[in-house]
Amino acid sequence: MVITVVATAGLRGTKSRRPPLEIFPDMVRQLKVKEQAPSVFFPDGRASRMPVAGTVCWEEPVENPYFSTGIIGDQWGEGIPLEVSMDTLRMGKERFEIYCSACHGLAGYGNGIATHFNLFGVPNYHQDHTRQMPDGQLFYIITHGQGMMLGYGANLSLEERWAIVAYIRALQKSQNVPLGELSEEQKRLLKEANP
Repeated sequence: MVITVVATAGLRGTKSRRPPLEIFPDMVRQLKVKEQAPSVFFPDGRASRMPVAGTVCWEEPVENPYFSTGIIGDQWGEGIPLEVSMDTLRMGKERFEIYCSACHGLAGYGNGIATHFNLFGVPNYHQDHTRQMPDGQLFYIITHGQGMMLGYGANLSLEERWAIVAYIRALQKSQNVPLGELSEEQKRLLKEANP
């Protein structure tokens, strides 16, 4: 038995001029297409193929780079580069509830259902650090992810991601309104709710 294993596997550390016996070939030597390399397989001699007719890039180029990156020059941008209307907020709320609330919770306190399964470190949108974060940085995190969060750049359009940023800002505002900005009716309702 030992002789069979040694004969098959060889002695580790020994050197030989012969190529090693590989039961599962190394991925470095696998058959693959290398970009810009010639190919005998296709009649036109090119390995790289043209995109299928009608193919659309998932991230369409835009004239305003801030709209697609969240960055102005070499720093995070401020402001939401689309009209923030009730329709925008509705779309942001819908996408937030689908993609974000499982971790961040419906109100953005970082207490979504995923935190009940030992997922720690989910940001609370109502902490000063997150409230002071520029809009462009929030957009960038939604697009590319951060920490344990995966990015949603391939799942959500640019408009949907900016709508989520607008909705997060509305959530933050709703949970942190200074008492002086409330109307008398709102103050009365607040006192009734919190005796």
